[in-house]
Amino acid sequence: MVSSAYAIELLKRALEIYTPSRSEAQLANLIKEKCLDDLGFEKVNIDSVGNVIATKGNGTPRILLCGHMDTVPGQIPVRIDSGFLFGRGASDAKAPLISMLLACSEFKQRGTIIFAGVVDEEGNATGIKELVKNNLSIDYAIFGEPSGINRITISYKGRIALKLTCDVLDSAHASAPWLSKNSIEEVFEVWKLLSAEISAKYDKTDKKSNSLSLSLTEISGGSSHNVTPQKCKVTIDIRVPNGVKCLEILNHLDTSIRNISEMRKVKITYRIEDMTEAFEADHSSPLVRALSLSILDVCKVRSVLLRKTGTGDMNVLGNSLNIPVVTYGPGEPHVSHSKDERVEIQSYLTSIEIYNRALFHISRLHHNKTGKRTG
Repeated sequence: MVSSAYAIELLKRALEIYTPSRSEAQLANLIKEKCLDDLGFEKVNIDSVGNVIATKGNGTPRILLCGHMDTVPGQIPVRIDSGFLFGRGASDAKAPLISMLLACSEFKQRGTIIFAGVVDEEGNATGIKELVKNNLSIDYAIFGEPSGINRITISYKGRIALKLTCDVLDSAHASAPWLSKNSIEEVFEVWKLLSAEISAKYDKTDKKSNSLSLSLTEISGGSSHNVTPQKCKVTIDIRVPNGVKCLEILNHLDTSIRNISEMRKVKITYRIEDMTEAFEADHSSPLVRALSLSILDVCKVRSVLLRKTGTGDMNVLGNSLNIPVVTYGPGEPHVSHSKDERVEIQSYLTSIEIYNRALFHISRLHHNKTGKRTG
């Protein structure tokens, strides 16, 4: 069993390596080195996109514990202060990543453990998409993200990202704006009409986890300070609740965009930047039960099941492989990406024990279930 001092030092080293998306190689090499030298994994490799994958054990169940190595940009000095470890990625999501790694190293039950540290979660999900392409045979999966020590995320919304271009087909001197439409002004009119129409159809509840949301997240337009802009581009981020398919939303968007284009007499085009379906885990699965039991074992409190408004790698794996998947990990989501990103050291150490117990319970419940099925 690894010591608390080893666990804290390994997380500090991981935090000291700056890993914005697509710059994770140094951390991947550190994890590979620790897996081979200290942690008793039987097979470790780094794949073509930079994911580090380590396995231990044999037979069923096959359990994946997966976290991401990348962070958002912005370095934070690594330090310990008042029982917290500060650093970029302390919460999102190097504390979950390293605690899962250490828990996997202690696995001694029947079954196979696959640990994966993936790349580019904060970017375009290159890592998890590559992992899915490899046709992993997995029975259960836990993703490491900050949920809080007694909270389990069972559901994430889906996501559609659109890059929309509004072209007014002409421009004019800024001193004579009446000679042409202004694409920046027009794109806001388009946005107001589009968001109102889609929201009216789908946003019918006050419960944020069950509602559809649209956000305008990027804008660019114009070619010069003294010319009215002919074209303006915006990015629209849409979060899709469970029970609604992305294609259904896209069909409505396409119809609305064509109607608005005709009404406003402007040319509107768009392309899909990302489309990820919503996902929710089965509450009664052995995975949810195992993790809930583990929190009760270690913390002596009942777990809280969360439905979140974001979108994560859990969506990709759960929908692709059709298996039970949850997200769990130390850290508080509200400090992720902040200038004071941190994790409570005791929560980090406790989470190692919870992951460890979860692996025990998953194996036990899986074999109880399969034993009854064949008995």
